[in-house]
Amino acid sequence: MASYQPEFSIGSAETKTGSALYKALEARRQPFLDRARDCSKLTIPSVLPDESHNNHSKLPTPFQSLGARGVNNLSSKLLLTLLPPNAAFFRLAIDPYQLEQLAGNQQILAEIDESLGKMERAVMSEIETTGIRTAAFEALKHLLITGNALVYFPEEGGLRLFHMDSYVVERDPKGNLMSIVTKESIAPKALPEEVRELVQSKLDQSEKSVDVYTCVHRSDEGDTFETFQEIMGIRVPGSDGVYKEESMPYMALRLSTIANEDFGRGLVEEYMGDLRSLESLTRSIVEGSAAAAKVLFLVNPNGTTRARALAESPNGAIREGNAADVTTLQVNKAGDFRVALEAIGQIRERLMHAFLLNESIQRQAERVTAEEIRFMAQELEQSLGGIFSILSSDFQLPLVNILMDRMTKQRRLPKLPKGIVRPKIVTGLEALGRGNDLNRLDVFISGAIQQFGPEFLQYINLSDYLTRRATAVGIDIEGLIKTEEEVAQQRQQAMMMDMAQKLGPNAINAANEQYMAAQPPSE
Repeated sequence: MASYQPEFSIGSAETKTGSALYKALEARRQPFLDRARDCSKLTIPSVLPDESHNNHSKLPTPFQSLGARGVNNLSSKLLLTLLPPNAAFFRLAIDPYQLEQLAGNQQILAEIDESLGKMERAVMSEIETTGIRTAAFEALKHLLITGNALVYFPEEGGLRLFHMDSYVVERDPKGNLMSIVTKESIAPKALPEEVRELVQSKLDQSEKSVDVYTCVHRSDEGDTFETFQEIMGIRVPGSDGVYKEESMPYMALRLSTIANEDFGRGLVEEYMGDLRSLESLTRSIVEGSAAAAKVLFLVNPNGTTRARALAESPNGAIREGNAADVTTLQVNKAGDFRVALEAIGQIRERLMHAFLLNESIQRQAERVTAEEIRFMAQELEQSLGGIFSILSSDFQLPLVNILMDRMTKQRRLPKLPKGIVRPKIVTGLEALGRGNDLNRLDVFISGAIQQFGPEFLQYINLSDYLTRRATAVGIDIEGLIKTEEEVAQQRQQAMMMDMAQKLGPNAINAANEQYMAAQPPSE
């Protein structure tokens, strides 16, 4: 990775400053930015407005709301899967080789699991209390519409989102990040005093804002990132920093990874044909319906009926005239409207499937079973496997690494031995895999019972089956399912009570002595 020489980099002949690097990479971004703005206009225009937009500008209003509904619905589904409430989306797993060495000591394993569980809960508490979830929802909307989003984790906590028109990136042919430059406009009075004095000579008193560039670029070694800030060509003192790749606070997210492209493509772009067609047909129907709803009376100028008398007559009045002199203007486009409405229905159905809207999973029939709806919903959820795989590696795992690294430096988490304990994502793509395991398990049990009858259940280890089913659903079974010893004791107590009712106390003592004699001697 270090051997790759980017076309533009800090210190090269073309880009000696951060602002020059931003302008050099800005031309690469423009085609992606134009497509992203077109996608935003048909879904949620406020996500990425035009370049000339300001506080007094009006945003375009689409004639259809399906695009906005679909983006909001899919963003919510992704958020609940990637960052589920009241549940950890990751587990701290021990290296398998280290786990084999501790396999014989159950007490140490239990203590390790308890400590790792506390660390998982501490990280999840940090996510819940720092407002990461709100910014993550906005980032997901940007990913679906524009295909790109830059998120930053400030030292004070939380999550900050940079829109696509406020940053540029450069990647190597494999897609590895090489450079990031962000551009922010800040009022001069908001700058720290020492920084304001540094740029005072170049600052025009009439300027209401200055551009601040934050540059992040990969070092020559390839395993660290160097960062600094720049204002008006001057580096800000104290802004320099170095981050390891696994703890770099900037994440340049992409919804789709395309070779030799610095930016990604959004889900909305893949369905732009349907969205444009729906927008055009809906607009035609709305405008045509408004024209058809307008009522105009035409009066024969050569007839005996007077237009003024007709216009000034109250409801129910009696006037002299001829009904043949008066007609109502009609557009006679009902057949054409019907064709447009049928096309709109087909397009809406395709888009509802693409955005996983609930109406798309129920077929039009008098009787639709709950199992049928559940099956169709699961099929649609599995179509998100590609998105889950990208966001798991690009968002979830780096998020956990960054938070654990910061909490460890703040002494809010113990330092873990490197390479032995690693976070493992258990939602998203992993959850889909567990769902498939659950389906296969249910199909096996139901098929075997149908083939061999209820007698088949005697060959099933019930405890193992319950454990596998709980794992597939994602439920912690600690304290929920009884152990084999607890079941045996419960059966013994039931047997003794039954014998007490039938044979009396002597039978209880005899059965108890027989049971104790059958137990293995304690060490």
